[in-house]
Amino acid sequence: MGEGIKIIAVNRRARHDYTVEDSLECGIELEGTEVKSFRDGKISFPDAWAEIEENQVWLRSLRVAENPFSSVFNHDPDRKKRLLLHRDQIKRLRRKVEERGYTLVPLSFYFKKSRVKVELGLCKGKKLYDKRAGIRERDMNRDVEREFRRG
Repeated sequence: MGEGIKIIAVNRRARHDYTVEDSLECGIELEGTEVKSFRDGKISFPDAWAEIEENQVWLRSLRVAENPFSSVFNHDPDRKKRLLLHRDQIKRLRRKVEERGYTLVPLSFYFKKSRVKVELGLCKGKKLYDKRAGIRERDMNRDVEREFRRG
């Protein structure tokens, strides 16, 4: 990430469950109290995903906790949020999702110049043996690093 970026949350589980083919930055349309909850880091997205309907990209299963200090004007914590992308980006994503069986998964949320951004990944699901191979490779790299440190 570059300068002026403050990371809110990272979806580490997504990189374990999916192979990330491509990722892109997109804005997210939020209500005022939702932004306050993002600033406090009160979001939950373990199984969040995005879908394309009517040439718009919507983020589903992202739970943004209600703000306790805004009484009547609070937001619905489970509402779907619209992602802000260019028309040609949406077309490209639609083609890949429909033809090749990809899934759109949020990889991270961060502030960039005081605006909330989402890193959206174009992902393919991993099989169980792929997950095991990734764990095995990570363990081997960790052992090699330990040996280098010992000398």
